[in-house]
Amino acid sequence: MKVGVLGSGEVGQTLAAGFLKYGHEVMMGTRDTSKLAGFAKEHRGARVGSNAEAAKFGDVIVLAVKGHAAADVLESAGAENLRGKTVLDACNPLADAPPVNGVLVPFTAANESLMGRLQEQFPAANFVKVFNCVGSATMVDPKFEVKPTMFIAGNDAGAKRTATSICEQFGWEVADMGSADAARAIEPLAILWCIPGFLHNDWGQRAFKML
Repeated sequence: MKVGVLGSGEVGQTLAAGFLKYGHEVMMGTRDTSKLAGFAKEHRGARVGSNAEAAKFGDVIVLAVKGHAAADVLESAGAENLRGKTVLDACNPLADAPPVNGVLVPFTAANESLMGRLQEQFPAANFVKVFNCVGSATMVDPKFEVKPTMFIAGNDAGAKRTATSICEQFGWEVADMGSADAARAIEPLAILWCIPGFLHNDWGQRAFKML
């Protein structure tokens, strides 16, 4: 596949490297291409361009930015460049506030999700919530005694099949939680995942498993 990755941070680079590892074509989009010069040098075949160029390039789009920046990044990518495409949404709606007893504060209400907002704002794109509830160190080829579970949600069945195929290629089992409404339940898993880190400085490898 051709994959456009929107986001130059650790998550975006990790997923981009994973796609390259498994033979996909990748273009990373960013407002400042100099941020990715080192990544492009270390990863043969990686392309770097603007958000609009990456979105136009990709048959599949990865959205891997801070939650409060997600809408603006998609706006800069261009709605027409997203039309009809699968958008793998790895973002979390975390406020710019310190955790309280290890618990981060979301900027969304209990009856909404960030992905739901984005799906309403860009209705022609097919969003799938994925990769938001695990650390970047385990996103590709996780090494546990059992295969961990990646929870996904979205309105388009074809987009979820694409997301499932990618997750399985990266070493995950997939639990499809249904429509985009289920992102309201998946997004808070990131807060749960972070609690041991904030409370005990335990940022080791861990993931969820559906039993």
